[in-house]
Amino acid sequence: MQIPKQAVLLRIFIGEDDRYEHQPLHEAIVLKAREMHLAGATVLRGAVGFGASSRLHTSKILRLSEDLPLIIEIVDSEDTINGFLPVLNDMMSGASGLVTLEKMQVLQYGRAADSA
Repeated sequence: MQIPKQAVLLRIFIGEDDRYEHQPLHEAIVLKAREMHLAGATVLRGAVGFGASSRLHTSKILRLSEDLPLIIEIVDSEDTINGFLPVLNDMMSGASGLVTLEKMQVLQYGRAADSA
């Protein structure tokens, strides 16, 4: 039986073309999260989406290079996520994006759960 843990989901919505210090922003965020020992991060690539500009970004065959939407999801404790937010704020300063937070329960399976 797995015991639920309280956690926070940090979800970051950005574009594929966003950059931070000459590297893709999504890679920079994931590497910084790893460096700061957050539990994990996943980047999801969207097929279609739009943001504040209402400009449609799509992966249709004739528009493959169109700044596709990306979502970075990071789940960790509330304290750890709160410690990461100022760093993320600095990294997002040159990008147009959206960041959301939601409290959640985590059920962990596998080796890490067995040792808990």
